[in-house]
Amino acid sequence: MEELITVQGVSFRYHEDQPHVLRDVSLSVYKGEWLAIVGHNGSGKSTLAKLLNGLQLPEQGDVLVEGYNSRDEESIWEIRRRVGIVFQNPDNQFVGTSVRDDVAFGLENSGMARELMLERISESVQKVRMEDYLDQEPHRLSGGQKQRVAIAGIIALRPSIVILDEATSMLDPAGRKEVLQTMRKLKEEEGMTVISITHDLEEAAQADRVVVMNAGEVIDEGLPVEVFKKGDMLEEIGLDLPFPLQVQRALSEKGYDFSRLTLSQEELVNELWTLQSKN
Repeated sequence: MEELITVQGVSFRYHEDQPHVLRDVSLSVYKGEWLAIVGHNGSGKSTLAKLLNGLQLPEQGDVLVEGYNSRDEESIWEIRRRVGIVFQNPDNQFVGTSVRDDVAFGLENSGMARELMLERISESVQKVRMEDYLDQEPHRLSGGQKQRVAIAGIIALRPSIVILDEATSMLDPAGRKEVLQTMRKLKEEEGMTVISITHDLEEAAQADRVVVMNAGEVIDEGLPVEVFKKGDMLEEIGLDLPFPLQVQRALSEKGYDFSRLTLSQEELVNELWTLQSKN
């Protein structure tokens, strides 16, 4: 697999008289994957997101994005062009008085020709199914719709990597599902690489790979089904296990064998129906 981002021995703190937020962090991000970086509040995951985009620079170590090192001032623009971030609160991201103006903002700043800009706006809102809301005021949209507009503004710039920095944490279940389905579709159809920064293991269970952080360090990584088997470790660092896994563990204690199942809620429901029919 092609490695798009390489983080090598990165340490970071916001002030010299404060403890490090990140300590000797190393990881890789591969083209076309959905990587979930999970951890409790204060684990350093959101700070790491800012380093991946060049919003912060490492105190020690290196962050390379498609070969560009964030320590090189001349590379920062190239890094930010390749890595887009959707933040937690959609209301803090809006700068335009309409959906159209908001999606256009980044394109205008890049000096794009008007004809190409209009084409990009049209394409990006269609990809997130917001083409019927172009003249709508952003504050009148639902939470899920707002985040989809924020995503449209990012993908209009054609980044190769999109970071969701707790982008679903303020949404209701319907809005959360809406945003994740949108990003899954973009990943599958456009080959986009997605990095999900989250403390929600239900969300992380849908990723291709999971990195677990605690107290500024990477403490585990692997496939979701492999990482979540270490339930005790995850609970010790303050993370709630995905609901399907909680059910599997509870029923396993009653003698049922769920070891062959994945973390799919649908698969669990089907298995429970099968068990019920047998009884």
